[in-house]
Amino acid sequence: MHIRKFDRDYSRRHFLKTMGAGFSAGVLAPLWDVIAAEGDITKAYPEELLSLDLYTKGKVKAGDVLSADNVDHVKDLLDEITYVQIKQQGRLVDLLPTTTDVWKLNPPTYLEATLKNQGQAAFDEKGNIIHKDGGPWIGGNPFPNAKDANEILGAHNLSWGRYDTTLYCCNQDNMDGEGNRQYEYNFFWCEVAGTGRIALDPKPHFNEKVLRFQSAVWTYPADVKGTSILNIWPYDQSEYPEFYGYLPAFKRVRRFPTNQRFEPVIAGATFFLTDAWMTGDPTLTWGNFKLIGKGPALACVADNWQGGRDPENWAYERCGGKTGQKFYRTAMQLCPEVFVVELEPTGYPRAPYSKKRIWYDARTMTPMVMNSFDRRGEVWKSWEGGFGVFEKDGNSFKSNLPHPVWSWTHVHSHDIQSDRISIHQQVPRITGGFQTAYNVPDAYENFTTQAAIRRLGT
Repeated sequence: MHIRKFDRDYSRRHFLKTMGAGFSAGVLAPLWDVIAAEGDITKAYPEELLSLDLYTKGKVKAGDVLSADNVDHVKDLLDEITYVQIKQQGRLVDLLPTTTDVWKLNPPTYLEATLKNQGQAAFDEKGNIIHKDGGPWIGGNPFPNAKDANEILGAHNLSWGRYDTTLYCCNQDNMDGEGNRQYEYNFFWCEVAGTGRIALDPKPHFNEKVLRFQSAVWTYPADVKGTSILNIWPYDQSEYPEFYGYLPAFKRVRRFPTNQRFEPVIAGATFFLTDAWMTGDPTLTWGNFKLIGKGPALACVADNWQGGRDPENWAYERCGGKTGQKFYRTAMQLCPEVFVVELEPTGYPRAPYSKKRIWYDARTMTPMVMNSFDRRGEVWKSWEGGFGVFEKDGNSFKSNLPHPVWSWTHVHSHDIQSDRISIHQQVPRITGGFQTAYNVPDAYENFTTQAAIRRLGT
């Protein structure tokens, strides 16, 4: 008989005991010490946190399909909305082994910058993350060993996509509770880093006063074709972004109130600007950050790219709802350690949210799931992201990178109160001639100026 020194109860006791000590990732050893030495997380966690089979004592394992029949065995590993999707609404999830190679959980260039630059970050008098010698942060995650919620939230907002420029093509369906499509859109989303650049010149900064330039343009259907938005984020995270929009009917760029971030992005959508990347507002316009939980979780952190089964379109299979089309059939795996953080919209007195709750993967500080709560404190919506390396079954996608892309692959934005859902996925191309690409040198001029969104809109 193999007697396990570090069983499931040991892990639970460890996480309960260390809650008061803050974040401090790793159970058997400090996580980022192990990553720096090994590039692999195995020595930081006991076997029971690296194997769903061991964690559930054989009730559920990698290779199984998670469904209404077996989801109760892992209910403690899921947020409440994901549990309802699987238990009551027919969602199916393919379960995979835990990824232990950290280089498959974030872009290698971003991880290299994280290792190179660790220990050089500080906070200014306002609470912005800066380089210890002054000036903006220079790239990578400034706090891979985050000690508090300020560090984890601020670090993620410095670089959503974790590249210098990202050009995402997206298909989006907005559906009712049965999975009937009510609206369908194609849109193009672009992010250009003003600071913390790690690959493209000029680096590390293109514009020291701007954190990011972010734009989007809708290309389908015809009645919204050309609708465009542009957000210019100041590096100072206590300030609101400049927010511009191009509406084809008016044939001009208009400036919009930037604090109205709690409205649907487009007709039929369940998500707001504030939901983008789960922390879609400047960090310091929210507050009361706190750690409320830590432990293992199931999430879509790896191997969700569909280019192996569908090299042309990267399209997901669908499942759930009466139509069988309500959810993407995604892949989940056991994450050995997750930090659960809450934050409140202190800069938005009329916000319909009372708080957000976000699950972060302790290995990379990547946000995996966000639940938002209404003003009564009732859970309202979820934003689930899926991720993966764009390489599978002999197919891969590199764009301008020296390695296959790592990026997000899908989003489920589910309003559990109305049961409406918006789902969108990253695809190689969309109507209008747009193509997905990374680290494109001329992305700023082509996509993230007022002149650019006017041109794209026409």
